Amino acid sequence: MRRRRAGGRTMVERASKFVLVVAGSACFMLILYQYAGPGLSLGAPGGRAPPDDLDLFPTPDPHYEKKYYFPVRELERSLRFDMKGDDVIVFLHIQKTGGTTFGRHLVQNVRLEVPCDCRPGQKKCTCYRPNRRETWLFSRFSTGWSCGLHADWTELTNCVPGVLDRRDPAGLRSPRKFYYITLLRDPVSRYLSEWRHVQRGATWKTSLHMCDGRTPTPEELPPCYEGTDWSGCTLQEFMDCPYNLANNRQVRMLADLSLVGCYNLSFIPESKRAQLLLESAKKNLRGMAFFGLTEFQRKTQYLFERTFNLKFIRPFMQYNSTRAGGVEVDEDTIRHIEELNDLDMQLYDYAKDLFQQRYQYKRQLERREQRLRNREERLLHRSKEALPREDTEEPGRVPTEDYMSHIIEKW
Repeated sequence: MRRRRAGGRTMVERASKFVLVVAGSACFMLILYQYAGPGLSLGAPGGRAPPDDLDLFPTPDPHYEKKYYFPVRELERSLRFDMKGDDVIVFLHIQKTGGTTFGRHLVQNVRLEVPCDCRPGQKKCTCYRPNRRETWLFSRFSTGWSCGLHADWTELTNCVPGVLDRRDPAGLRSPRKFYYITLLRDPVSRYLSEWRHVQRGATWKTSLHMCDGRTPTPEELPPCYEGTDWSGCTLQEFMDCPYNLANNRQVRMLADLSLVGCYNLSFIPESKRAQLLLESAKKNLRGMAFFGLTEFQRKTQYLFERTFNLKFIRPFMQYNSTRAGGVEVDEDTIRHIEELNDLDMQLYDYAKDLFQQRYQYKRQLERREQRLRNREERLLHRSKEALPREDTEEPGRVPTEDYMSHIIEKW
C-alpha cells in the first residue's frame, strides 16, 4: 500500500510540474508577444512586416463620431497629378496657419525627379517640370506673391491663369489644370497668433484685396490704426476694431467675395452676407484638391502624399508650443474671440470633420488592400508548398582516371 501511495504521489507531483511548465511557457510566450508581436505581420509568409510606412502615421480614432455626412466622392482624393503635363498646384496661404512651414516643405522637402532649385540668399526657388522649364507650383516660395500679398480664393482664381500665361507662354498649347490647396487652423489660436504678429509691427498693407476688377475703397475697408503699423496694440484694442480683417479671416479668404458685393457691406443684409460667405467657403474647401490642418501635421502629410502621389523626404513635425500657445487669456476673452470669429468656428468644425473622415477612409482603404495582398501571398505560398516535388536522381559519379586504372590493374 505504501508503494502504491508513494507511486501515486510521484505521479501527482509529475503532473503538477508538467502543468507548471506549460503554464510558465504560455506566460513567457504572452510576454514575448507583447514586446515582439506588434512589430510582426503574422499574415505575411515568414512573419516579416510588409514593406510600407503605414506605422509612421497615427491610427484613426475608432471612437470618432462623424458630425456631417460626406459622400465617397468627397472623401476620395487620389488625383492623377501630371507634373510632366500641364497640372499646377496652387497654394492659398492664409495668415498664421503654418503656411510658411508648409510652403517650405513644398519646395525643399518633396522627393522629385528634378528638385526645386533653392539658392542661399534668395527668397524664391525655381520649380521646373522634369521635361521642360515651366513651373508646376504656384506659391510664395516658387512664384512669389504674384497675385498680391496673401491673395485669397477670389483673387487667385481670377489671377493665376493670366500670370502663368505671361510667365510660360509655351503652356498656352493646352489648358492647364489647377489644383488648389490650403491649410486651416483652430480659429482662436490663429487669431491670437495674428494679434501677436501685428503687435510686433507686422502689417499686410500691400495686400490688394482685388475683387470684381477693383480694390476696396477706404470707406469700404477703413484702417484699424494710424501711422505705419499697429505695433504695441493690446488684445482688447485688436478685438475692438470692427474693420479688423483678422475676424473670420479663413472664411473670407476661402469664399467667393463676388457673391456678396466684395467689401461693400451695404450690398446685402449682414445676416445673409454671413450665411453666403460661410456656404461659399465650405463649397470651395470641399472642391479643393487638398487641405490640411495645422493641429494634425502627420495626418496632413499623409493625405497630401496620397492625394498627389508625392512623397516627402522628412516627416512633418508637430509643434504644440507656438507664440499663440504662450498667450494667457481668461475664459471670457476666449468666448469673445469665438464670437468675433463665429463663421471661422463653424468652418473649422466642418473642415475638421471632413479632414478626419478623409483620413479614416484612406487608412481603412489601404489596410484593406494590405490584407488582400497578404492573403494573396499566403495563398501563393501554400500553393507552392502543395505542388508535388519531382524526384530527381543524382547523376552517377564519373570515376576518376586513377580509380579506373586501379581497377584495370587488379583485373
